[in-house]
Amino acid sequence: MCRLDDLQTASAVIRAKARAIGFNTIGFTQPALPEKIRTNLLDFLAEGRHGDMGWMTAKRRTDPYSLWPGTLTVIILGLSYAPAVNPLTPLRDPGRGTISVHARKRDYHHVMRNRLQTLGRWICTTFHAEAKIFVDTAPIMEKPLAQMAGLGWQGRHTNLVSRRFGSWLFLGEIFTSLALPPDRPHPVHCGTCSRCQDSCPTGALTCGASGSGKIDARRCLAYLTIEHRGSIPSVLRPFLGNRIYGCDSCLAVCPWNKFTTPTEVKDLQSHANDKQTLDLAALATLDLSVFYENFHNSALHRIGRNRFLRNVLIAIGNSGSYAMVPVSLTRLHDNSPLVRGAAVWALSRLLRPEQFTLLRTRYLPEERDTTVQMEWIQSGMEV
Repeated sequence: MCRLDDLQTASAVIRAKARAIGFNTIGFTQPALPEKIRTNLLDFLAEGRHGDMGWMTAKRRTDPYSLWPGTLTVIILGLSYAPAVNPLTPLRDPGRGTISVHARKRDYHHVMRNRLQTLGRWICTTFHAEAKIFVDTAPIMEKPLAQMAGLGWQGRHTNLVSRRFGSWLFLGEIFTSLALPPDRPHPVHCGTCSRCQDSCPTGALTCGASGSGKIDARRCLAYLTIEHRGSIPSVLRPFLGNRIYGCDSCLAVCPWNKFTTPTEVKDLQSHANDKQTLDLAALATLDLSVFYENFHNSALHRIGRNRFLRNVLIAIGNSGSYAMVPVSLTRLHDNSPLVRGAAVWALSRLLRPEQFTLLRTRYLPEERDTTVQMEWIQSGMEV
């Protein structure tokens, strides 16, 4: 059995190796979560705040040990993706779509996985131990584990906040058979600040009885534009503005971000002429092959072409630009009911009432999908 000083030396060596590989922060914790975390998750699920994320079950998610019974330590790794400019600035240009900072460059899953694999293999070889890596690939409550490992704390927006890296950390985990000394859990430093909750466009963030943050995914623009597979509720569509993937409002206003520096990882750096903003009219013309050709190395590819165009057409409807009418009209013939329905809503916002009524008279009798039929009827009532 290793002596305590041997394990402490191992911890120091692993920390140094992780930073040499390119991780910004690292911590160690045991594969167990406090009962309070399980209770909070059960409440979240029971209240339906997870929306249609049916994969979010509590049994394995609240028991990290069950994922791999050989685990003695969970190593949490953080990689900064802090932007160089205010990520909310593109919201001022209604003719171009805005995407979340995390998706503006190469898919972070690949960036994190490569580093995790390098560190995991090194741990196995150096310490003759076993290790398994995870980056959004298993039911792991990584934010509570990261707080337990001392990387930061869950802010009132429910995301991790770091004193050094603000709200901009990608997280990955290595489960290992090494029994490393755990780090101290990080205290909460939100105080009375509620900027993240106040900035949420739809009021998806609220304060729990204990002062901790609560989120209702069903109203969260990040959830609606990324995870939600169906039509976005019409009452929430105007809040999207020109957002076509994610939101970032609650992250960007966190005062702890003033201590950050832009990420040094080239694959995660976004530039003004990259995918920060994208021409909405051009995006609305994408077919399946062009969509994947443009975004196969980006996190955007995970929502697929149809959901992406759903978001684009809602942004077009919010643009107020009559010049967007022709491209919206072409999407009335799209093979996807999800896209056609979003096109109907966009046109209802861009056309004069009498113009939209004439359009509905032409297209509604030919439409066979009930969800698109309802879009024609409901949108017609709103114009």
